[in-house]
Amino acid sequence: MSVKLDKPLGRVAYVNARVIDPASNLDIQGGVLTEGEQIADFGPGYAKANGHYGEATVVDCKGACLVPGLVDMRVQIREPGEEHKGTLQSAGEAATQGGVTSMVSLPNTNPVTDDMSVVEFVARRARLLGLSKVYPYGAITKGLNGKDMAEMGMLAESGAVAFTDGTRAVASAKVMRKALTYARNYDLLLVQHAEEPSLAEGGCMNAGDLAIRMGLAGIPTVAETIMVARDVRLAEDTGGRLHFGHISTAESIDIIRRAKERGVRVTCDTAPPYFSLNELAVGDYRTFAKLSPPLRSEEDRQAIIEGLKDGTIDAIASDHAPEDEDSKRLPFAQAAFGGVGLETLLAITLELYHNKHMSLLECLRTVTCSPADIIGLPAGRLEKGAAADLCVFDPELGWKIDADQLASKSKNSPFDGRLAQGRCLRTVIDGRTVFEMK
Repeated sequence: MSVKLDKPLGRVAYVNARVIDPASNLDIQGGVLTEGEQIADFGPGYAKANGHYGEATVVDCKGACLVPGLVDMRVQIREPGEEHKGTLQSAGEAATQGGVTSMVSLPNTNPVTDDMSVVEFVARRARLLGLSKVYPYGAITKGLNGKDMAEMGMLAESGAVAFTDGTRAVASAKVMRKALTYARNYDLLLVQHAEEPSLAEGGCMNAGDLAIRMGLAGIPTVAETIMVARDVRLAEDTGGRLHFGHISTAESIDIIRRAKERGVRVTCDTAPPYFSLNELAVGDYRTFAKLSPPLRSEEDRQAIIEGLKDGTIDAIASDHAPEDEDSKRLPFAQAAFGGVGLETLLAITLELYHNKHMSLLECLRTVTCSPADIIGLPAGRLEKGAAADLCVFDPELGWKIDADQLASKSKNSPFDGRLAQGRCLRTVIDGRTVFEMK
């Protein structure tokens, strides 16, 4: 595998591909023509590798799938402040190897992204690197303190695409209501980490029989559902737009499903661990499986799949949270929460297709146009004149996830050692090939 930083080419014809665009329900044999940084054309006319494509450089996709670059709406990059865990460079390399061309970074950096200078720093550094595009979230509250609202209007003007306190919930109902009211007036999106702090305090895994047998303090599912229920009512009362990150419980999905039926402006995402793993993954005190929210019961896992199938869950995000060895090589109760996921997002999401839960189009929609539409990004779809952000992948290619081989600076993957099916072969950003599997 290699990361490349090719200069923009003139005309490039990606031919002999299965072209899939979930935004338009397109699924054909064909290809895509790029001109410089933009998509110039696409369709069945590029179905043959030996066709006549003028002066265009020809890239034979050899029958692989060609889709819009993946959009990851929940990533912790760690720069600035914790570069020993991850950097914009390492996150960019991991993202491109996973087919992710756009990612949205959480504000829990040091300093916190509650200031225009931090928003501009992240965006400028990412542009200079030329890897995956990075769009920063702004903080809802100053210093993520949950008390004083950040200057969301000014942060939005400087480039923040939505607002969240990252891995912390906005615990105060009064503050959340005030933020939703403000967000409604300026049509801003708030993203909530739904976990009631006092119920989660001291817990390190899902509450239940397994936690009791292991002698570990549990985090009950009600810690999530009580906050989802509260914030749905607040969104309904204020008319603000609200998104819930990494939903993990059956009851949360039921609440959100009923809220959508009433027309409340709520959306939600989940992450691969919550539909592909359950609490048994921590059975031997494996700290790589210590995540926030915690891995839940098998019944909750099945409910997440049903929520994805019926569209209650709108998107899948990697929930990329790099942690170094010092933070993970500790007794389970003391180890840090989080797992890396940029390079495994596509492969684990494709399990929903391989296991016949969803069609390939439905599956890919959750990682392309759907998250792009929620955040309002110009990404995640094939359109003439749009940025040439593309991912070429083989949905059948089998491989074994080896955490030590991941590009991410930290190696704390909950999927280490798992057999996967489906892998990115090439990633194109603004017409440049930035990753190609050798």
